Amino acid sequence: MRWYPDRIPHWIPKVFKGLTWHKSRARKEIYLTFDDGPTPIVTDKVLEILRDYGVKATFFCIGDCVKRHPDIYQRLLDQGHRVGNHTFNHLNAWKTSWQEYLDNTGQAAQLISSNLFRPPYGKITSSVVKKLKSKGYKVVMWDVLSGDFDTSRSASSCLENLKKNTRNGSIVVFHDSEKAQERLLEILPEYLEFLKIKEITCTTF
Repeated sequence: MRWYPDRIPHWIPKVFKGLTWHKSRARKEIYLTFDDGPTPIVTDKVLEILRDYGVKATFFCIGDCVKRHPDIYQRLLDQGHRVGNHTFNHLNAWKTSWQEYLDNTGQAAQLISSNLFRPPYGKITSSVVKKLKSKGYKVVMWDVLSGDFDTSRSASSCLENLKKNTRNGSIVVFHDSEKAQERLLEILPEYLEFLKIKEITCTTF
């Protein structure tokens, strides 16, 4: 049984304000995002697929991954994609002191030049949000989770979920990680084809 929602319930953004859960529902566009990279082979293949479809995305990068794979990170920038901070060590804000969390985010910021931030696991506290905003960050969440990270889930289930739950202004999360690789690389082209047929464009923050 899945412990996470495929689509964020409509009441969540109303309760947890100050976070970006989705964008305008009036325009036929979505925000394609990738977490947990850059990862050799996986991110490279994602970039190839995005290039083939003429699509730009936002990559929320782990600082340590950027440190280990600066060439892939630079490729993201060179190809016109946006990047965001995902902490240096993929920290859980619910299990980390706010000072350690902010220090870790700052460590990542030395490598990732961006005012966008996404908390790993989607877990964050109001005090951390306040402190991040004081530093000029926009905290970006999502309203559609692909499920590509779930090793118990089939690619077809992930794709069905995406097709069912994508709406105008959706912020959609994939993961360019080794764990998600099998499902991600199978469903991403099919999802982009679906968006193309529905005349939904992809944009960045």
